[in-house]
Amino acid sequence: MSHTIKDKTKLLHRVNRIQGQIGAVEKMLQRDEDCSMILRTIASCGGALNGLLAEILEEHIRQHILDPKHKPTADQISSIEELIDVVKAYIK
Repeated sequence: MSHTIKDKTKLLHRVNRIQGQIGAVEKMLQRDEDCSMILRTIASCGGALNGLLAEILEEHIRQHILDPKHKPTADQISSIEELIDVVKAYIK
């Protein structure tokens, strides 16, 4: 089973929130709202997408790069944790 299937409900809730944020941007544009508010909302959308990306990427690394079926060594676990930290820092 894919990790995205396992966490499907949680991931779909995040996607629904992101869609709501995108919808808010569309409405703000239609109403000619202040551009600074639109920019803040767009930045929030980007942050939400990056959070979703980080979550799926972390699980991909844990499930597909470091095969949980084979007992990983302490060094492998440490390396994976370091990689995940770097990825999360980069995505922020």
